[in-house]
Amino acid sequence: MGTSPPALKRVPGLQFFKLLGSGAANGFGLWPNLDRYGFMAVWDDAAAAAAFFVQHPLWATYRQRSTELWTLQLAPLKSHGLWDGKAPFDYPNDSSGTENAPVAVLTRASIRLRKTPRFWQFVEPTSAALAQAVGVRAAIGLGELPVVRQATFSVWESAQAMQEYAYRDVRHREVIKLTRSEKWYGEELFARFQVLDSQGTLDGQDPLAGLLATARA
Repeated sequence: MGTSPPALKRVPGLQFFKLLGSGAANGFGLWPNLDRYGFMAVWDDAAAAAAFFVQHPLWATYRQRSTELWTLQLAPLKSHGLWDGKAPFDYPNDSSGTENAPVAVLTRASIRLRKTPRFWQFVEPTSAALAQAVGVRAAIGLGELPVVRQATFSVWESAQAMQEYAYRDVRHREVIKLTRSEKWYGEELFARFQVLDSQGTLDGQDPLAGLLATARA
C-alpha cells in the first residue's frame, strides 16, 4: 500500500482513489487486521476501469498476493461531504427504479484528535452491530490512517432495508446526534451507490449472490 500511490497516479482514467486498511472484528476493531485491505477508485468510464483490472501490472500483483478478492462496480446515487477537500462521487445517477435493488453505502470521516476517545467509545460497538442489521449483506470497517481517518462500507439488499436501519436503530441515531452536537469530525462524507455488478467472494461467498439477477429481472 505504501508504494502503490505513485503508480496509481499514472493510471489512465483514474480520477480519485484511496487505499484503505482494515481493523479487527470485521474492520470495526481498534487493532489492525493485516490480512484485509480495500481499494476504492473513481473512473472516467467503465472502459478505463476494465483496462486497469484486466491489464495493469499493479493489480496483477495484488491478485497474486491475495487469497480472496471481492470487487463491486458501483454508480453514485447520492453524495454529500468531502474527502481530502474533494467531492469524488458528485456525479449522481438516476435513482428511479432502484428502491428494491441492492445498494452500497460509504461513510468516512477525519476525526478531530481530541475527539477520538469519544468516537471509539460509541462508534466501535455501533458499527460492529451494523453487521447484524436486517437486510445488510456485508459491512466492513476501513481506514486511511489508524484511529483518526475511518470509513464504513456496507452493502444492503435494498434502499428500504438501509433506510429502516438508519432511521429506526436507536444506537445509530444516537451516534449521528453526538457527531453533530460534539463536533467529532473535521471532514466527513456520505455516499450511496447502486450496485451494478459483484465479482469474487468475501469470507468465502458472494454477499450478493442471486440478488443482482433478481433486481435486473
